[in-house]
Amino acid sequence: MKYIIRSIKYFFYLMLVLCLILVIMITAGLVEGNIANMFVNGYDSIWQIALFMAVFALIYPRFGYTSRTAHVYGSAEQAESILAKVMDIHEYKLKSSDGGQRCYVKRSPIARALRMWEDQIVVEPTAGGFEVEGSSKDVVRIISGIEAASQQEDV
Repeated sequence: MKYIIRSIKYFFYLMLVLCLILVIMITAGLVEGNIANMFVNGYDSIWQIALFMAVFALIYPRFGYTSRTAHVYGSAEQAESILAKVMDIHEYKLKSSDGGQRCYVKRSPIARALRMWEDQIVVEPTAGGFEVEGSSKDVVRIISGIEAASQQEDV
């Protein structure tokens, strides 16, 4: 269900960005305001563009979100402090904690809005570290930070 909701959000987000670009181009006088003259296929281009955006919106969440393991060596207390420090550096705050699983979201409401409220990072402790789930680019940054901080603590 989360996948479908993300796809729908991305579809509307992409359409909004396209509309803003077209409005800017029309206001700047770069193109005519008439859709029939603006696109090669005229009004048929609208459904073609919407179809292209829908396909992209259906594919993107599959590659845009991931789950990976951060390997942390040492005691559980050290790992918890490293996690808290790294999440603070990346401007995440704790949203909820359910047993061992923690959900983090961006601190800034503007950053959350720009990410369409799909900024949640779920961290679950495992035997060798943490299982981190969320946006692929954020997961990679957080895992790199956790592992780098873990190695510095070992030195």
